[in-house]
Amino acid sequence: MTTESMPTPTKAEPAQNPRALARARKRQSAARFWREYSGHRSGLWGLGALVLIALVAVFAPQLVGADSQSVTGAPGGALESPSGEFPLGTDQFGRSVLALLVWGTRVSLTVGLLAAFLCVAIGTVVGIVAGHFHGWYSTVLMRVTDWFLVMPTLVLAIALATVMDRSMWTVVIAIGVTTWPTTARLVRAQTLAVESRPYIERARALGGGHGHIMVRHVLPNVMPLVLAQTTLVISSAILTEATLAFLGLSDPTTTSWGGMLQDAREAGAVSAGDWWYLAPPGIAIALVALAFTLCGRAIESVLNPKLGVAR
Repeated sequence: MTTESMPTPTKAEPAQNPRALARARKRQSAARFWREYSGHRSGLWGLGALVLIALVAVFAPQLVGADSQSVTGAPGGALESPSGEFPLGTDQFGRSVLALLVWGTRVSLTVGLLAAFLCVAIGTVVGIVAGHFHGWYSTVLMRVTDWFLVMPTLVLAIALATVMDRSMWTVVIAIGVTTWPTTARLVRAQTLAVESRPYIERARALGGGHGHIMVRHVLPNVMPLVLAQTTLVISSAILTEATLAFLGLSDPTTTSWGGMLQDAREAGAVSAGDWWYLAPPGIAIALVALAFTLCGRAIESVLNPKLGVAR
């Protein structure tokens, strides 16, 4: 064989950085997720509404003033009907209902998000542990879950809020520790499905412990379900917060939409027909709950196309 016929050695191409490859895949996944999510008109409407409401909550002091909640410095008369100065009228102290509605956005969103995070965190941990371990571990956890599941959630939340101090954190804890069983059930079912896959057996054969398998293999695979469940839990958490505030179990020094409804009831707005005091907070609660529900349904449809959610 002559030297001319021998192949010319080529320089090996450097291997791509594993971290850079992982980041590129994450960017591709995020771009694919947004491309599919943007095809859901209802999901876009819900996301747009949530962005607008979040901006109102963040810039509330600039929009209505920091002293608009003050009772002593109220600018109007008691229960004035809507006018040019007060577009949504005033409350029984002469404060602008529009200003109170803007301030209530902060508390309602904060309580809803924190309570949903606590609920989903507890449900995810319980669901993964119950699905990973077998025997009496799983049995005890699921019996506790069933007990919380059959008990009326609102009654348990009211009981907790009654025996604890009246504060925003009490409402968050009361909602979070009573609404996690549904998430735990869903996560456990997904964990059982994930752990039946071959790569989990390979991880065990290579010496992977319980913590390694649950954190590195099971948790990333159940996170899409957890994300979709979170958006749905937030809407129910906001409704529960409004109910507890309406019952007078929240912090009376903070302004929330449910607290506004409670104040309107105590002021006799129902019997007097002062609709401008009742309708705005009720509509706001319904709109936020609807926006989170629309986003949750769109996310569910993207992560699980078999659901066939309408676009």
